[in-house]
Amino acid sequence: MKKKILFVYYQNIKIGGVAKVLANLTSELADEGYDIEILFLMAPRPDFYKINPKIKKHYINSFADKYSKFATHINKKYSSFPKIYTIYSYLYDWGSYRVLREWIRENHHRYETIVTCWYKLSTMLSFEKEISQKTIAWEHSSFRIGGVVYDKMLRRNYKKLKAVVSINKPSVKYYERFNKTFFISNLSDGIYEKLEFTPPEKKENLISFAGRLDKTKNAIELVQIFHKTPKPPGWKLQIIGDGPEKENIAEYIKSNQLEDQVLLLGGKAPEEVAELLQKSKIFIFTSLSEAFGLVLVEAMFCSNAIISYDCEFGPADIINEKNGFLIPLHDRKMFAEKLGHLIHDPELLNNLMKSSFEESKKWRKEKIVQQWKELL
Repeated sequence: MKKKILFVYYQNIKIGGVAKVLANLTSELADEGYDIEILFLMAPRPDFYKINPKIKKHYINSFADKYSKFATHINKKYSSFPKIYTIYSYLYDWGSYRVLREWIRENHHRYETIVTCWYKLSTMLSFEKEISQKTIAWEHSSFRIGGVVYDKMLRRNYKKLKAVVSINKPSVKYYERFNKTFFISNLSDGIYEKLEFTPPEKKENLISFAGRLDKTKNAIELVQIFHKTPKPPGWKLQIIGDGPEKENIAEYIKSNQLEDQVLLLGGKAPEEVAELLQKSKIFIFTSLSEAFGLVLVEAMFCSNAIISYDCEFGPADIINEKNGFLIPLHDRKMFAEKLGHLIHDPELLNNLMKSSFEESKKWRKEKIVQQWKELL
């Protein structure tokens, strides 16, 4: 009889790293013969990331709970008040817990294993005695998230869970204090697995970034670094993504007359992102915090050399002398020096692009799926 596994997450209606890797992993497991179901804490909506048709989906609307409704109301009405979002979060989380608890108590017996895809969901199920013993916490964020309440109080309850899976090595060390913890990296889209090395002569003089344009991704800083880096005519920076910082980035581009050099492309479908990354030679990343940084691996699959800030935590697990450079956080001078060095030394760049592609083979899906199969 096939093992029946339930994955639990909030949504799959917009661009997001967790939803993306959830879709990728569950699809692979379903094709491997596992009986996979997904529970989304939202009303039924069209999927942003394609879910394998073999997978059954369930929906429970966490926003329909009275506490969640009240949270939404006060967040809209008093949005300018200090700490209002914190109050909103606690109220919404309580509403989510009530909705999830009701459904999971009624249905958990149908599943051999439950995999929660966010730390708050893992915490919620850790309080359910019978359910916690079959629950694996799949941790997609820095262990620092949640502050003192989770660090000093709630994560102690992880000892009641079946196991913990983390996507970066520092977090593995942190969670091992509470339970058996496994380092399993995130799974790329299948489109990258099929790619072969693209030689430099088939690429353009392009530098890429892909990600959500918010303050954490810090894309404004990579535009500033690109602007200050001496480079031959014809080199361009393409920014793939959308988000609240897009207007600020656009204003910087305009005020510094960079319209012909910096291409603000907006959000793209996964297939389009892969096509754009295959055109570029260098991928740059100035994120302030990452749990993993899957896009770095995907850029390697696309034969890009990598330059990234050494932020907590993911890039240090991925980047080495064979695929690029790790730069101390906010050291713009060193970042620009390494970028300029690659641009002005075609032989170095070409060699690094080739070895970066070779390094990508370490992150292929067969190894990652096998790790999950052994755990399940």
